Amino acid sequence: MGYCRRLPAAPLNALIETLWDWDMPSQAHHYERILPSLGAGLIINLHEDETRVYSDDAKRSCVRMRGAVIGGPALRSQIIDTAEQIRVMGVVFRPGGAHALCGEDHRVLVAGDIHLDDMFGASAYDLRQRLLDTAAPERRLDLLEQWLHRQLRLPALNPVVNHALAVLQREPQWTRIAPLVRDSGLSEYRFGRLFRQQVGMGPKQFARLTRFRAVVDQVQRQQSVDWSRVAADGGYGDQAHLTHEFRAFSGMTPTAYVASQRVYANHIALD
Repeated sequence: MGYCRRLPAAPLNALIETLWDWDMPSQAHHYERILPSLGAGLIINLHEDETRVYSDDAKRSCVRMRGAVIGGPALRSQIIDTAEQIRVMGVVFRPGGAHALCGEDHRVLVAGDIHLDDMFGASAYDLRQRLLDTAAPERRLDLLEQWLHRQLRLPALNPVVNHALAVLQREPQWTRIAPLVRDSGLSEYRFGRLFRQQVGMGPKQFARLTRFRAVVDQVQRQQSVDWSRVAADGGYGDQAHLTHEFRAFSGMTPTAYVASQRVYANHIALD
């Protein structure tokens, strides 16, 4: 039992940030809040043939899907059921990385999770069955990596999009999109349309989410935070602007996040 993760070998390493395998006892808390990420994700539940996502309100209404799904990038935090998070595997794609595997317009993935069987047919079903029959986590990761390598369909991201992503991730406080449009040689409309197709959101929204992720990375291990300094360093107008953006993406305030009980930066224990 345990948590394993790895960076896949080339060429998948250009598309995928992490392959991971989680095999742990059930948690004491019922729900967890999952923070939004910049890239799409693939989840394969090996404990139940189902994945569940809950609404972020008192009703906790549930959307049920099959045991293997791909979706995202998420633009808001999601609530998951820890009862199904006992033996599960996944893939964290780099921004736009899933495009080379599934060929989908990323806006489709943002709109809702897609069953892996619907996208890859018998190949996806066979993968899950082989993973169910494999006891060693490192071997399961091998099988998943080999399967992903066989599914490569498309070339890398458009160079225009690739350049824009590099700038926005290298400088998360960057707020000006006009220079990126000018450098691309495209009209603002064509640049935005291409970016949304391959990344799943517009460049301005991606810049906002990148700034949010940079703040999470900066404060996740701190007990006391100078939020005015964090706001200034992160390219926010002021602390109120930071709080508004943090709540919009995460469903909680920055101070509530720092005070929360968590082992991993993206998982916050709920009731």
